Amino acid sequence: MQVSFATNRLDRARKRAGDNHVALPLLAAAGARIVLGGEALPDGLAKSIAPGATTLFGPRGACLASKRGPLFVCDTGHHRLMIWQTPPSDDQAPADLVIGQPDFSREGRNAKGDVGAATLNMPTGIVALNGVLAVADAWNHRILIWHGYPMTSNQPADVVLGQADFSGGLANRGGASPRADTLNWCYGVDIADGKLIVCDTGNRRVLVWDAIPTENGTPADLVLGQGDFVTRDDNAGQAGGALGMRWPHGIAATGGMLFVSDAGNNRVMVWRRFPTSVGQPCDFVLGQTDFRGLDHNRSSYYPTSSALNMPYGLAVQGGMLVVTDTANSRLLGFELDGLAMDSPAIALAGQPTFSDKGDNRWRSASRDSVCWPYSAAACGDMLVVADAGNNRVLFWEAAR
Repeated sequence: MQVSFATNRLDRARKRAGDNHVALPLLAAAGARIVLGGEALPDGLAKSIAPGATTLFGPRGACLASKRGPLFVCDTGHHRLMIWQTPPSDDQAPADLVIGQPDFSREGRNAKGDVGAATLNMPTGIVALNGVLAVADAWNHRILIWHGYPMTSNQPADVVLGQADFSGGLANRGGASPRADTLNWCYGVDIADGKLIVCDTGNRRVLVWDAIPTENGTPADLVLGQGDFVTRDDNAGQAGGALGMRWPHGIAATGGMLFVSDAGNNRVMVWRRFPTSVGQPCDFVLGQTDFRGLDHNRSSYYPTSSALNMPYGLAVQGGMLVVTDTANSRLLGFELDGLAMDSPAIALAGQPTFSDKGDNRWRSASRDSVCWPYSAAACGDMLVVADAGNNRVLFWEAAR
């Protein structure tokens, strides 16, 4: 059913998305089926985002491990990881477990204490696959890994990367230059074909481990975005190009292809085959006409089906690459089949047309609007969206 469903949607897209770029609906027109967090009350007033089992503050990462759960949410502003053991069936369903704070009512970086195996400081990227959970603990400059999904609140991580041990929290371990075993503001993380992939954002690079590490401080096997492991130059010291990056944030992989959202250059970098050599340049980009283009919305105020403005999140769903075009407050769908340099998006959510922008369409938040969506994760026909500017997470089904 999944293949047939995706094929039917893409056939309709080809008929509709000609030169005029009429948008195919990316997600269900009725909006999110489930909303977690958020500020709007039925009377239109804003509710408090004080920490609790149902509140979120600027969540930047969320994912479903499977259709049966668990659901993991990086509640970034409250410096904690929220866990629902089964997928929520109602709005504002309370989380079951919390990691990073003594209880649901507390907040603060590293629980206002020392860095440890169960503390967090601006958690952002997250991935859960085949029993492995990895969290980008960005401002502790590390990746936390659980080999087995946490079953209790504040269950400590099993492995830390970027630091020598769980007590470390300095960028590049306090050194002036990065290494293969250090991190600096790591915002994105993914697992694909047994590899761990990390957007080491502050070092303007992507690191790849060929296998999921089981020991603290394991060095990466591959670096992209720089010519070596000890350099952290913006755009690899060049004006622009196929090698360097400015603000890598989101990761997706499918069919041997690798996608990295280079938010600072307002583009998505694409490798047709998973890279195998240090500093391997990407094959093409989306969001710009060529490798030299770097400006948001291609130096225009309004976007198009081919332009991006600080794209942070990536996901693959139903034959499409989904991009959270964050600063345009929209989600775009790019057809994977035939994807090439400067391919336009064919599907859209969050805005009425490709030329529209604006947080919540310049109105109050609704079930079909977004405000600075930071990430998206696919699970079957469901897209889990971290709608950070609205302090909420959306469960939003694909359009039919």
